[in-house]
Amino acid sequence: MDLTASTTIRRPRSEVYAFWHQIENLPTFMAHLDDVRSTGEGRSHWTATAPFGRTVEWDADTDDDIPDQQIGWHSVGEAEVPNRGEVFFVPAPDGVSTEVHVVMAYDIPGGGLGKAVAKYFGEEPNQQLDDDLRRLKQVLETGEVVRSDGAPYGKKARAEFPQHAAQPLTPEERKEMAPL
Repeated sequence: MDLTASTTIRRPRSEVYAFWHQIENLPTFMAHLDDVRSTGEGRSHWTATAPFGRTVEWDADTDDDIPDQQIGWHSVGEAEVPNRGEVFFVPAPDGVSTEVHVVMAYDIPGGGLGKAVAKYFGEEPNQQLDDDLRRLKQVLETGEVVRSDGAPYGKKARAEFPQHAAQPLTPEERKEMAPL
């Protein structure tokens, strides 16, 4: 399965890159990631929740890491979910914001049947990636993922995706980010 998604974040490119580069931050906005930790030079261990409450784990190596521009990775060894991807950090036309472009590919367990079952139960991978980038934008622009108890599945979503303690923006930071 190949996925692409993009968003624009009203933060400097170096800040957005630094947040993503600190891979332990990824579960703060990627709903299905339970844990990501560095295990050595360019290698990391990932734990994720799969459909039907199943947990999958894999190791990944960083391929391309160009400061403030891009990060690439691929799973290694006998990964339960073989995957690879790249994220690009591009200056936005406004001269302040950063465009984040993600390209990912992975093998869904169960092949075509697994993909169909996941879609049936609301696990649409393209939508998940879009939602992950929306949460990244919220974390970096406001310091938190906005949730509403009145929204469909609001309480369920919080249980499946607990907010990690993020530092809220100061009033000065909010003022800096106000539209011009």
